[in-house]
Amino acid sequence: MINTTINGKNTSVDVTPDTPVLWMLRDALQLTGTKFGCGAALCGACTVHLDGQAIRSCITPASAVQGKKLTTIEAATGGNDKIGNVVSAAWIKHDVAQCGYCQSGQIMSATAFLKSLPRGKQPTAAEIDSAMAGNICRCGTYARIRAAVADAAKAII
Repeated sequence: MINTTINGKNTSVDVTPDTPVLWMLRDALQLTGTKFGCGAALCGACTVHLDGQAIRSCITPASAVQGKKLTTIEAATGGNDKIGNVVSAAWIKHDVAQCGYCQSGQIMSATAFLKSLPRGKQPTAAEIDSAMAGNICRCGTYARIRAAVADAAKAII
C-alpha cells in the first residue's frame, strides 16, 4: 500500500512498490491526464510534480512517493494552482497545442520552472529552452511553447 498526497488529497493506493507512478495514476486512480510517451524518461509526456519538483512518472517507482505530495495536470490546471492556471491560459492564448499529446507534460514542466523562479524574475529565452529541454513536442511547437512560458512569467508578477 502506497500512502501519499495526490492533488491535495491523502490517498492510499494498492500497488506494488515498483509500479511506476504513471501506471499508479492512470490505472489505479484513473487520473489519465498524465500521458505515456516513451517509458524511458526521454520525452516528458509523463511529467508530474513530486513535492513541487518536475519528475518523470514513467520511471519513478510508487515507493518514491510514499509520504510525499504528488501533483498531476488535473490539479495544476483545474484547481487552485494559480501558476498552473496562468500557464494553461498562456497555452491557449498562444495556440500551443497541435495534436496535444505532450501538452500535459509540457505544462507541468513549465509550471514547475516558473514556480522555481524568484518572484518577479523574467526568464530569458535560453532559460526557458533549458527548463523545457526534457520535453519533446513531435509537432514542433517549441516557439509557441517558449512564447507561452514567457507570457505566463509576465502574468505572475
